[in-house]
Amino acid sequence: MKAAVVYYSLEGNTRYAAEKISRELGADLYELKPVRDYPRTGFGKYFWAGKSAAFREKPRLQALAFDAGSYDVVVLGTPVWAGLLAPPLRTFVREHRLEGKKAALFACCSGGSADKCFEGMRREIPGCTVLGTLRLVDPAKGDKPQEASRISEFCAMLKTTLERT
Repeated sequence: MKAAVVYYSLEGNTRYAAEKISRELGADLYELKPVRDYPRTGFGKYFWAGKSAAFREKPRLQALAFDAGSYDVVVLGTPVWAGLLAPPLRTFVREHRLEGKKAALFACCSGGSADKCFEGMRREIPGCTVLGTLRLVDPAKGDKPQEASRISEFCAMLKTTLERT
């Protein structure tokens, strides 16, 4: 199985999870970087991120050497913004043909549900078989052994599922 982990992270939580998933799966890791990044602090962070997600914007991304044809499974990760996926991930899935691929989804938030985010992610990747989803609560903030354990369980589930197919 050849896997890729593709993610966007603003505060580091999604990066933390993506790196751990990549290590556990032996997957290639791709970080999405907008040409013009979002504010990282204060009111502007919440305003611009929330507005961008709510209006389903598709920011331009820095060049990324990604070839979907090289992978059997693509793991997609995003922070949850206003209940939705982060716009850089939307740009990525619209620019890369993932139809026919197996996918796994993970989302990082500070609490609450990620169901709406996962529904949006599924709509953005039509033709993909979604193997599973993982919601994490601020996995990089403080000592969170339960979140690290959930990541390991998610990876074990993916490995088992992929071995059967």
